[in-house]
Amino acid sequence: MGAVLAPLLTLAVILCGVNPALASLTNNTYDGNIYALYAGNGSLVPPRSSLAQTLQEHRPAVLVFYLDDDAASKQFSPVVSELQRLWGNSIELIPLVTDPLQNRPETGAGDPAHYWHGHIPQVVVLDGEGRVLLDAEGPVSVDRINPAVSQATGIPLPDSFQSSGSMSFNELNTEVIGSR
Repeated sequence: MGAVLAPLLTLAVILCGVNPALASLTNNTYDGNIYALYAGNGSLVPPRSSLAQTLQEHRPAVLVFYLDDDAASKQFSPVVSELQRLWGNSIELIPLVTDPLQNRPETGAGDPAHYWHGHIPQVVVLDGEGRVLLDAEGPVSVDRINPAVSQATGIPLPDSFQSSGSMSFNELNTEVIGSR
């Protein structure tokens, strides 16, 4: 009996002595992959394709500049996840951490640094020819991004793509919700 209780007692002591996770949507601390943690979608990073490849293939792209340790980026992550849900394979969704882009010269249109202004979050929508259709900084709504993506893809924007905001379903995750 003691052989069974000893490991259980040890496990209970270990679990009780461990501090709870301190991840927070509203502070500038590093909590890990913001898309997995706050949007419930770890498939966004790393991106499927580079910007250079996307432009070479004449595919529409949505660049999202962010930092994992930025509250505004954390709060914006559900919008990026919603873009993936709505547009699927019609676009290349390219979320990019800005740390590697800082303090280096940009090398042309195939380089994400060419489009980044130094602020986060930032969204840039490019059509298949590389023309900028939307360049917006801050927590841009999915309703503002969708028309530019529609123009970039040539796919009409259905009425069902209208959102009415977001809903938090626990202390960490938020979901973009549609109007009813």
